[in-house]
Amino acid sequence: MTTLEAIKKRHSVRNYLDRKIDAELIEKLQAEIDACNHESGLHIQMVTDEPKAFDSFMAHYGKFSGVQNYIALIGRKNNDLDEKIGYYGERLALVAQTLGLNTCWVALTFGKGIAKSRCKIDKGEKLVCVLTLGYGQTQGVAHKSKDMKNLCRAAGEMPEWFLNGMEAALLAPTATNQQKFLISLNGTQVRAEATGGFYSKVDLGIVKYHFEIGAGTENFKWA
Repeated sequence: MTTLEAIKKRHSVRNYLDRKIDAELIEKLQAEIDACNHESGLHIQMVTDEPKAFDSFMAHYGKFSGVQNYIALIGRKNNDLDEKIGYYGERLALVAQTLGLNTCWVALTFGKGIAKSRCKIDKGEKLVCVLTLGYGQTQGVAHKSKDMKNLCRAAGEMPEWFLNGMEAALLAPTATNQQKFLISLNGTQVRAEATGGFYSKVDLGIVKYHFEIGAGTENFKWA
């Protein structure tokens, strides 16, 4: 499965089977986490066989069940932390999808204190959110999307690569499906902006990763 195919197939999954993740897949995911941390300077960590963070009132309120594994998205506090977390977290979510695993972005409805206790969080770092991880009871369902014309603009005709990037961006998971972003084209320069809403900077990172996969990074530069 290619990353673009994973974008089209991946949906948020909140309910998981009582099944251990295969050791080979854990090893592949850890290698990708290590690569992301090396590239980004983040401190992302995987927690396995730990059901307590999703056995709380907030987790039940979020309608989660069977969650025993998650990826803790951690990094040093600075202005671009949330966007980096979104970008690299979605990269990991899509790798998980290619490995036959399911995920869900979670910012509030989990036991953050418990999750922190299972991670190494250095001084000046912050746990922003987590990705649940495992074998889903279902493959989830597609979310409704805004019309593309409301989420992009261009100084002239939109080339095919830009439209392909937008199609991938429309499939990006965002907090409560808010899709608070705008992508603008000027020649081969592309600008992506958050337009408000909670966790919109995390969403922006997710959207930018999707856009890159759909458009092809050889076709444009971020403005």
